[in-house]
Amino acid sequence: MIIVSTESVPGHRIARALGIVRGNTVRSCHAGDDILAFLKNLVGGELAEYTEVISQAREQALDRMIQEARELGADAVVGVRFSSGYLTQGAAEILAYGTAVAIDDTPASP
Repeated sequence: MIIVSTESVPGHRIARALGIVRGNTVRSCHAGDDILAFLKNLVGGELAEYTEVISQAREQALDRMIQEARELGADAVVGVRFSSGYLTQGAAEILAYGTAVAIDDTPASP
């Protein structure tokens, strides 16, 4: 499965758009990690506990989007974007979305 943030796949011709696909997840930190992050916030620096949670959430959202594209019979997803939002204290939603497409085997013209 080809995943790109561009509107086309270099070297390939898009035969047809199959529809918008998306994957999301809502994650929160473990209470202990949340307390550590709060304390680190007082002195500054990266909040590694939050960075790790968001990274895992982004990967899970991307995996879910790819699964939805596969179910449509897609060869690729173009225009991939991520969005995030906070739902409650300490919980964030990550959304991955794009357009599932079928690719023609004929190489794209330059």
